[in-house]
Amino acid sequence: MALDGNFLRALCRELAENLAGAKIEKVNQPSRNEIVLSVKTASGRRELYLGGGNGGARVCFTAMEPDRPAQPPMFCMLLRKHLVGARVLEVSQPGGDRILRLDLDAPGTFGLGERRSLICELFGRSANIILTDGDDIITDCLYRTGGIDEKRAVLPGMRYRPPEMRGKRDLFALGGEDIAALLDAADSDMLFDKWILDSFEGVSPLVSRELCLRACGGVSEPVYSVARDRALEALEYLRSASPQPWAAYDEAGQLREFSYIPVFQYGGAPERAESFSSLLDSFWSERTEEERRRRRTGDILKTVKTLRDRVERRLGNQRRELLETEKREYYRQCGDLITSNLYRLRKGETAFEAEDWFMGGVRQITLDPLKTPQENAARYYKEYSRLKSAEGHLMGEIDRGEKELAYLESVLEELSRADSFRAVSEIREELYESGILRREGKKREKIRPEGPLQFTSTEGYAIRVGRNNLQNDELTFRSSAKTDIWLHALKSHGSHVIISCAGAQPGERPTPRPPPRRPITARPGRAARCLWTGPW
Repeated sequence: MALDGNFLRALCRELAENLAGAKIEKVNQPSRNEIVLSVKTASGRRELYLGGGNGGARVCFTAMEPDRPAQPPMFCMLLRKHLVGARVLEVSQPGGDRILRLDLDAPGTFGLGERRSLICELFGRSANIILTDGDDIITDCLYRTGGIDEKRAVLPGMRYRPPEMRGKRDLFALGGEDIAALLDAADSDMLFDKWILDSFEGVSPLVSRELCLRACGGVSEPVYSVARDRALEALEYLRSASPQPWAAYDEAGQLREFSYIPVFQYGGAPERAESFSSLLDSFWSERTEEERRRRRTGDILKTVKTLRDRVERRLGNQRRELLETEKREYYRQCGDLITSNLYRLRKGETAFEAEDWFMGGVRQITLDPLKTPQENAARYYKEYSRLKSAEGHLMGEIDRGEKELAYLESVLEELSRADSFRAVSEIREELYESGILRREGKKREKIRPEGPLQFTSTEGYAIRVGRNNLQNDELTFRSSAKTDIWLHALKSHGSHVIISCAGAQPGERPTPRPPPRRPITARPGRAARCLWTGPW
């Protein structure tokens, strides 16, 4: 993990400068392990992101527009009660561990000021956010852990205790002689990067591997095989390096990691970012976008996929039954042949051969020995009538099933493009209205319409793109003019696209532009870009 104690130390200084005297105006909880604080700083309103599970624990300013669930979680409501209107007094890092502490001056009960602290433990997948009072008594936390009798318990009403340090030394507080003594006393068979991790606090595996690259010129080697002067030189480089936000790329130009020193172990040239916050936001925005979409759409996606698979199986069975109805003419012909040969037949016969007037030659016809010849003919005519009626019924059912399957496929395609809580809520409401999902309770969720995606072409024409079926219908049948151009992929699921051109003819190709390289300081856009692939 690249977010180590030394990286957090530099990030803490940056946040302390930007959050000095900042006022918390809003609190949102987009998901179970994310908190977003809207703060008013000296430079303007900004969004402060806290938490983040699945290995993405961090505290940074973000360009993300936070989702606002219709029913905020209880922890979010608690934070709103105690923190809205609070001002940031201090941003600190207790010890050298991955803990960031925000000391706040909160409004308190009846407007009387009170001290509050928001403690962010950024331990990867075990990340936690803890709200305490002025005496460090836990009010509540994102994840409650441990029991009352345990030494390290995080529960409401208990005093907050930071995790115990593992006896490591602070590299920045040691002198050159102290570091040399530690190196001389090290287990000679231990790998050099493992020795760095076990000896010094706040150093991540990424940084220890980078120091090995400088000291060993490649993969890690045992301490005894590393030249003493080169090992001390690598450690001194880390102590004296000025922390800067660096992004590490591989040989293919893919962003791999972030650090406070230049990282060359992936083969690419590192690039310096504008700030530590922008570096973290840019790095994790790409890695968590797919997880966020999966989390938002998980339950709906499972239901719709189950229904789609069920419809596909039903259609397969109905198509096989439809093929069986093609045999109805055979049964009618058998009935006709039996009727024309009644004078030859007697009850009790199991089969007879008749001259086939329809196909030519001789046809072997099976008979029921318990029925009379007239009843055998009636049996074949009844089967013919049944298959004839089944054909019309099956064709209607298959047509309805294909439309239902097409609708479910369109919903799955919309879910794959849903990039916000409101977009998912609109799709969920559409499924409620269509009867695919069953609403829990009678109260309908209030959703503020998000509206279609909007773009502007290089010629200045407004382009609107529907996000879901409801927006597609709105664009196509109600909000578009007769002079607009309507676009849709033929025989494919997707958005309806409206070009508002007032009857004019857009050019065949846009003005050519070189594709810009996205800087690492900017968060990637959440909306799809509109691209021309040929003439309109």
